[in-house]
Amino acid sequence: MGDDTIMPLTEAWNTTGGGGIHVHHRAIAHMTFYWGHKTEILFKGWPGSSSGMYALALIFVFTLAVIVEWFNYCSIIKPGTNKVAAGFFRAGMYAVRSGLSYLVMLAVMSFNGGVFLVAVAGHAVGFVLFGSRISKNSEKKPDLPAINFKC
Repeated sequence: MGDDTIMPLTEAWNTTGGGGIHVHHRAIAHMTFYWGHKTEILFKGWPGSSSGMYALALIFVFTLAVIVEWFNYCSIIKPGTNKVAAGFFRAGMYAVRSGLSYLVMLAVMSFNGGVFLVAVAGHAVGFVLFGSRISKNSEKKPDLPAINFKC
């Protein structure tokens, strides 16, 4: 190929052993927020271009964020439980909470504005339901340590 051939950024050229040249198109990942229902969240091809599937994806991300907040403030382990069993249970709960938090983060990394808004709204609703003084029972302490930011 000569110097006068310019390859667009969205195409990759590949020469095969048979001498043929094939053009492969690849998807461009968004690096800035955008609005619209044609996106990919968490899984290849999901939700696709369907508005209904996009709405389902938003509900899924919202629910994940609420569940993450529930894990932050839940209190399942009863006082007096075997310390070793309670420790393993807390470790399992911590792993699940971390995994769900990473899923929410990865969904937000789709850079879709709607996904970002429902993730933040899910965390806010979860906090109101499980962590605010509105619903807090002063006798119970959460099983997992809270994420505290000190200034």
